[in-house]
Amino acid sequence: MGNTRGAVRIVVAVVGVVVVAAYAALLAVNALVLDPLAAVPGATLPEVHARVGAAGFSVAGDVRGVVVVASIGVVLALAAAVVGLAARLPATVVAVMHLGVLAAGALATFQSGFWLGMDVADTFGTSGGAHTIWAGVLYLTSLAAFIAIPVVLFLTAVRTRNTERRRRLAAG
Repeated sequence: MGNTRGAVRIVVAVVGVVVVAAYAALLAVNALVLDPLAAVPGATLPEVHARVGAAGFSVAGDVRGVVVVASIGVVLALAAAVVGLAARLPATVVAVMHLGVLAAGALATFQSGFWLGMDVADTFGTSGGAHTIWAGVLYLTSLAAFIAIPVVLFLTAVRTRNTERRRRLAAG
């Protein structure tokens, strides 16, 4: 049973990192490619970047900002996996740590929309809001993770209580 728990912890840690990395990748692709293209229909990404640069904004700085924010989530997920595995924390605790990183991703999604998104809005006279469905997908994913945290903790508490109850009944 100990080997099974260890294997489950490893799977939860790896899946958590993969899911957070996928979230971060979508965040970056949306902020840097999909949203600017949707904000300026008919323009190519190089055309958008050229006009934004000509308007005096730093596209490279915008890209750096988004990449840094997306990378922070991946680093946090890796840290949660490493700490969870090294400390032999239960799989549910490792899962909750990753869910917390995903929930916090809503803040990263919001922040990442400002760099290139605002520069595009200022350059092309568009709104500064999200122009694709993908920001909504990221926000809903964060909301689902936020809701899942107490659900996982509650179900874990119920399972632990039932296991203890069965143990007492068997012993006595």
